Amino acid sequence: MLDSMPDSMNVKRALEQQLASLAAAGVGQLPHVEYVPDPAARGLAAPKETVAPTPAPTPAKPQAAKPQALPSTQSVPIAPSGVAISRATTLPVLAEEVAACTLCGDLATTRTQTVFGVGNPAARLCLLGEAPGADEDAQGEPFVGRSGQLLTKILSACGLEREDVYILNILKCRPPGNRNPAPQESENCRQFLIRQLQLIEPEFICCLGAVAAQNLLETTTSIGRLRGQLHDYRGIKVLCTYHPAYLLRNPGAKKDCWEDMQLLMREMGTPVE
Repeated sequence: MLDSMPDSMNVKRALEQQLASLAAAGVGQLPHVEYVPDPAARGLAAPKETVAPTPAPTPAKPQAAKPQALPSTQSVPIAPSGVAISRATTLPVLAEEVAACTLCGDLATTRTQTVFGVGNPAARLCLLGEAPGADEDAQGEPFVGRSGQLLTKILSACGLEREDVYILNILKCRPPGNRNPAPQESENCRQFLIRQLQLIEPEFICCLGAVAAQNLLETTTSIGRLRGQLHDYRGIKVLCTYHPAYLLRNPGAKKDCWEDMQLLMREMGTPVE
């Protein structure tokens, strides 16, 4: 009979018996406790603690690239690798740089002085030789020996004085024994030559001899094939002819040299016969 009773009746009877026992013991009132059902008993999962998500790091704003300065459009000389480019603004300043140059160790130790150039710094015509000789090394001026005396006569026949033109060399130091400039020596001195011509701004250049012509025009063509016609160097008209020293050794070549000078004078607008 008891087994067939509903569970709720058994629970009620047990509670009534418990209350009667408490009353007999003098307990008149029980504290009220609010019943909170177990979430698990209702099939509900306990709420998980909400954790605020860690904010993603704000990506750094890309820094705008600073504009690089554009290279100057002003023409500058081309120097050998590792050699500082001259930016002299006057011929005297450039001459000081040349005097302090020691790029060619042999020449720097054997020279008496550098031979920069001489003449009119605003000349229309530059005369370009190869290198100073013993007389030039001693006096510090290009073309002052026997070759220079012949050059002065050639200029005079053209109606020019040395003061009317500017005279300079590929090399600013005398090579020992008056030998031809070595390729590296010419390359070391090239930056000074280019800057010198930039400062003078001649309209015409007369190259005296193969060394001067081949270095300026950067060619291996012989002087015999270069002479008798005009060439171009950075917008400057260039005439190539024989070196006065060659004419002293080979007087028969003076006729060709004179024809070259006549061509040059015609181009300059002052023809000579």
